[in-house]
Amino acid sequence: METVTHFESLRPLWAVLVSLLAIPLILLSGERRPNLRESWTLLAAFVKAGLVWSLLPDVLDGRVAVTSLGTIVPGVELALRVDTLGLVFGLVASTLWVLTSFYSIGYVRGAGEHKQTRYFASFALCLSSTIGIAFAANLVTFLIFFELLSLATYPLVIHKETPKAIDAARKYLSYVLPAGLMLVLAIVMTATISSQQGLDFVPGGFLERTDASAPLLRWLFLFYILGVGVKAGIMPLHSWLPAAMAAPTPVSALLHAVAVVKAGVFGVLRVTGYVFGPELLQEIGVWTALAWAAGITLTVASLLAMRQDNLKRRLAYSTVGHLSYIVLGAALLSLASWKGAILHLIFHATMKITLFFCAGAIYVRTHRENISEMVGIGRQMPVTMAAFAIGSLGLAGVPGINGWISKWNLAAGTLQADEPVFLMLLVLSGVLNAAYFFPIVHQAFFRSSDEYPRFGEASPLMVVPLALTAVVSLVLGLVPNLGAHAWDLASKAAVAVIGGGS
Repeated sequence: METVTHFESLRPLWAVLVSLLAIPLILLSGERRPNLRESWTLLAAFVKAGLVWSLLPDVLDGRVAVTSLGTIVPGVELALRVDTLGLVFGLVASTLWVLTSFYSIGYVRGAGEHKQTRYFASFALCLSSTIGIAFAANLVTFLIFFELLSLATYPLVIHKETPKAIDAARKYLSYVLPAGLMLVLAIVMTATISSQQGLDFVPGGFLERTDASAPLLRWLFLFYILGVGVKAGIMPLHSWLPAAMAAPTPVSALLHAVAVVKAGVFGVLRVTGYVFGPELLQEIGVWTALAWAAGITLTVASLLAMRQDNLKRRLAYSTVGHLSYIVLGAALLSLASWKGAILHLIFHATMKITLFFCAGAIYVRTHRENISEMVGIGRQMPVTMAAFAIGSLGLAGVPGINGWISKWNLAAGTLQADEPVFLMLLVLSGVLNAAYFFPIVHQAFFRSSDEYPRFGEASPLMVVPLALTAVVSLVLGLVPNLGAHAWDLASKAAVAVIGGGS
């Protein structure tokens, strides 16, 4: 068992606060000084990423940074703690926010978006909330940032203020607010029945120590899954996600790759691995229900994706399916499945943000959103569509791109858990992924159309980020431990939960 050392540090707090402190500066710069406004955005993004990355050596050495901000309810502190799983999510969110910030500048200028100051301020608030979720030391701290993220995302979903965007934002709130109430109920119940007074996350779970009855624990687990499962897109809690595609494309990238839905699956990992734990989940038998919910979701979402002509909606249903890869890995409770789930949290982010960046670049240059209107576009936007091809191949599980590594571990996890039926569902989903992605790439490069004017690539502020995320997906498919030590972090977190480490 690895020895873990806790030490006091303000870096987790500053990682949360830096984008929060940038908000008044962004608002004061306003529409009249866009360059200054965007400079504050970029500065906050770089500083946040630097703070999070500075914690990587400590976590790899078994050192956990802790920040305590005082008691918020009797026996429970408002506290931040950077454990292995939290750092994984923090690295993903903070690093991709840097690229999304550059991309957003190119997008809002190229698309002529209105209320750009509100857009950048809301983005900053979302990232503060996301890092707070990643570094939350206990359930109450997690709840505060989880609900703050729900509210901070609303102005981004409604940003265009069209009837479609307004309806999407209302639908979003109609899902996430009741889910928040379920999460509050679950945490109150946990505080009532648990001997863990601080409600701190513990690898392997802390509810194993309770004397509560199995039926009560099953209800408690259901309330938790309803609370975090909306953001995780588990069917039938998913329909807000395709509707939210009315938002600008960088917001879609935020929703699907960086913050909101990743907060949902991160919440599933916290609940299954750090609140209930493998032994209790097996004892009360709820893991099978969660695994089947994920297996059905990843299959049905893939079938629905094939029916979508709108590119962003097809990507949205793809996200619903791939989130359930992570949920399935968490539910199967094997070492390989947990490692695959954590790796897919990282690798899906780089691939899916690439695809949404490509969709936004296409829209800014062509104002076309439907796949049927994109015949031959690969010849006019070769860098964009080459990046799209890389992301598509990776999500389908083609070797050489990072998606195949996480999928391979998830597949191995189904066999470790002695559940080959879920292996068949994973294989079927991979085939369906190819069926709804590969025709887009084929018609982009291997079919021609005389209907197009000459478009060319979008702004470098948009093309460079999507090219970088595509290259990262390629490199991590060959050397998964390069840079952020994704393989090591996933292994450490999986062993801590499944192997009973600290």
